[in-house]
Amino acid sequence: MSTLEDLADRVERLLLRHSELKRTISLLEQQLATLGHERDSLKLRLNAARGRIDAMLDRLPRDAAVERPVDGDEATESAPDRAQP
Repeated sequence: MSTLEDLADRVERLLLRHSELKRTISLLEQQLATLGHERDSLKLRLNAARGRIDAMLDRLPRDAAVERPVDGDEATESAPDRAQP
């Protein structure tokens, strides 16, 4: 009879494990859905930012010459926040 009791115990543990796995899967599915929504939101924000950047670039003059100082010291004096080589 102990074999039957052992089998019943194993079946009961298997059912408990099955329930735990179902709960885990449910939580993972919820997390996946949340992350999917977050990803979609971030993609929309990224595309909006790209659109704003493209609009700003379109407003810049296309053939404007950038004047640069000939002497390297003048460049570092006019832009102190730049890293010097």
